[in-house]
Amino acid sequence: MSTFKELGVADALTAALAKQGVTEPTPIQEQALPRLFAGANLIAQAPTGTGKTLAYLLPVLQRLDSSLPQAQAIVLAPTYELAMQIAGVARELAQAAGLGIRVQGLIGGANIGRQVESLKKKPQLIVGSAGRIAELSRMHKLKLAQVNTLVLDECDRLLDDQNLNTVVDVVQLLQKAHPTPLQYMLFSATLTKKAHERASFLDNPEKIHIEESAAELGARENLYQIVPFRAKIEMVRRLARRLQVKRGLVFINRTYDAERTLMKLRYDGLSVDSLLGTRGKQQRQQAIARFKAGKTRLLLSTDLAARGLDIPDVDYVFNLDLPESAQVYLHRAGRTARAGRRGTVILLADIKEAYKLEQLEKHLGIHLKKVPGGPKRKKKK
Repeated sequence: MSTFKELGVADALTAALAKQGVTEPTPIQEQALPRLFAGANLIAQAPTGTGKTLAYLLPVLQRLDSSLPQAQAIVLAPTYELAMQIAGVARELAQAAGLGIRVQGLIGGANIGRQVESLKKKPQLIVGSAGRIAELSRMHKLKLAQVNTLVLDECDRLLDDQNLNTVVDVVQLLQKAHPTPLQYMLFSATLTKKAHERASFLDNPEKIHIEESAAELGARENLYQIVPFRAKIEMVRRLARRLQVKRGLVFINRTYDAERTLMKLRYDGLSVDSLLGTRGKQQRQQAIARFKAGKTRLLLSTDLAARGLDIPDVDYVFNLDLPESAQVYLHRAGRTARAGRRGTVILLADIKEAYKLEQLEKHLGIHLKKVPGGPKRKKKK
């Protein structure tokens, strides 16, 4: 295995990583860093929790010129929470390495006046949502002429039907403002054929696909529980107590019944919070902070809200609603068993949904075991 220094990481950044306890590169970092330092456009796929954020942040930070008071790199993220997480990691690393780099988050829905004021500090790295970045550019508050790098984190989500137009808008604004070709870095845990096709703005990209290792697969237990649909919420509450869950994420598909779910999970004193869209951005940030600090035992979330979040020590992931695809399951499951830790994923399925468990097993090549003490599913003959 190579060292960060051998991969081209500057001494200051290598020392900053060491202070954080990061001394050995992960497989995605080992493969991505030399390519990105060489200026390649890259589409990279690797499992959640394997260090993708550092794989692109290290080249981005190393390329930034602290003496140039202009935006030089942009990282796009699909959610407020993920953008703030990325900005926090970048800010902490730049400070620890003494780079003198300023990082600014620009998210839609936040106070645009405050963002305009923050841009007067001339940040070199912008992390945020495509819509707000395009808006500030057209207002002539965010200058793009010096931006030479664009990162798409959770790129499959950013290139979906909902986000594609705003991302393309940013790409076109950058290409118009910058006289030379940009470097593009696209990262995600799952990549669809459609996402690859929509990344046509990349010029001859290199591609990396890292599979989960045997150790990573072995660190995560995949379980199921057959339970009547109406009893699912009560089952989460029971399992949280019986399994002595320390920090559990509960995934739900539909936001409209979230308040009822939250209320039922809180019944009898179980500490639960949520990341749902009905909450304001500040409330969601506070919910994450309480969850990370261990003040909240369960965190209720939709798939979008939890995209890319790195929350240490999540020991259980509950699927109150079954994931809508194998890719969604991977993103949910990736919230636990991160960075060498162990974790458990539990799927709650009504008897009528049992066939979906077989589909997941087939698509993902995994074996789902029943929760100890729970009823077995009846497989199709």
